[in-house]
Amino acid sequence: MPVPIPRQRAIPAAESGQAQGAFSPGGPSGEATGGPAGAAPAPHAATTPVDSTTNLTLLVIEDDPAGSLSVPEMLDAAGKPIRIRTARNLTEAERLLTDDVHCILLDLALPAPGRAATESDDELTTLKHVLRLAPRHAVLALTASGDAERGAEAVRVGAQDYLFRDELDGRLLSRAIRYAVERKRSDKAERRLTESRLRAQENARLERGLLPTPLLEGSSLRFAARYRPGRSRALLGGDFYDTVRTPDGTVHAMIGDVCGHGPDEAALGVELRIAWRALTFAGLCGDELLSTLQQVLEHERENDEIFATLCTVDIAPDGRRAGLCLAGHPSPLISRPGRPAELLPYENGGPALGLLHGARWPRQQVELGGEWSLMLYTDGLIEGHIGEGRERLGQDGMVDLVRRRLAEGLAGEELLRATVNEVRDLNGGELTDDVAVLLLDRTP
Repeated sequence: MPVPIPRQRAIPAAESGQAQGAFSPGGPSGEATGGPAGAAPAPHAATTPVDSTTNLTLLVIEDDPAGSLSVPEMLDAAGKPIRIRTARNLTEAERLLTDDVHCILLDLALPAPGRAATESDDELTTLKHVLRLAPRHAVLALTASGDAERGAEAVRVGAQDYLFRDELDGRLLSRAIRYAVERKRSDKAERRLTESRLRAQENARLERGLLPTPLLEGSSLRFAARYRPGRSRALLGGDFYDTVRTPDGTVHAMIGDVCGHGPDEAALGVELRIAWRALTFAGLCGDELLSTLQQVLEHERENDEIFATLCTVDIAPDGRRAGLCLAGHPSPLISRPGRPAELLPYENGGPALGLLHGARWPRQQVELGGEWSLMLYTDGLIEGHIGEGRERLGQDGMVDLVRRRLAEGLAGEELLRATVNEVRDLNGGELTDDVAVLLLDRTP
């Protein structure tokens, strides 16, 4: 039997969970009620997912002075009653629109807010208002019999489906509600997938624009790099690196780490990398270069507590020796035939950039030899944990790890990939700090 929509309403209460054949005059206004008298109403859930154990809830928004509109008794796919709430205007609908409402049945004849039904207006203004009011809810549009054009327009605007007023029956309406709810869920999933794809495309463009392209034309050195930001879904972290060859044949390499892992630190890292490249091509090197970079850092950082560590290497045109500067950064690892991989000796490193005004960074000359591999890295590679304890890998552990991989015959990209993956596995999962590793190889 059809259930007439009640004409008197008060402050809404929670539904009882049953929808009998009629609205009880003594029950909570604005909702279908049933069950034994005096039964305590069930509280609203903060968010009610739709599953086999959940009753669907329908919010009907209509103003029918003739009282001709009726909503039939309905059952969901599991045979449970579909609960009904009613509102005569949008103000009342907003009070009733809680998270446990799954679908809205809107009478398109309802006047727009602040207008009489006879005033000239966009016919779907009320629907657009409801869609703005309830962007996460499924919406069914109710229109006059035979007015399919208006119903189709309602779907185009954003409703999940439309129904004719004089063709309502329990089976049709319950099916339409379930369809609308599932279609809304599908639309949300498709939108999230589209957003994810767009984000991936944007990340790819950012990667091409922000991560460096080594400028080594004319050099016999081989280059490889790995980069893994510590932030979830981030493209860049506070680590940065670069490699260029200047016209005199010198190859300059740099790797650095801005303290912190947020987008501001990532942006500052990009600024320092670009400044380093420009200053290197301008002919600056060693202490003069790092002093200028510190001025850039001091000017661009958000507060005085931000600092950056840095390692720079300038390799002579013959490839047999290099100048090394460290600003609070770990020393590079060198591997040569017939000798175990080891850290380059460095005793006189300067402080991290941004810590001491007027600091100095002496440049130390190091002998590389005729054949070698030089690995520059950030502290994210050595600060991961080992197993379940608090012990960290450290530089010694990293040296042992690389030695094993070199003994396996790995080199270049394969060596870096295997090293970073093993450090992550030893940590028991993703590393929380950014990781950047750069490898330069010289072979006869």
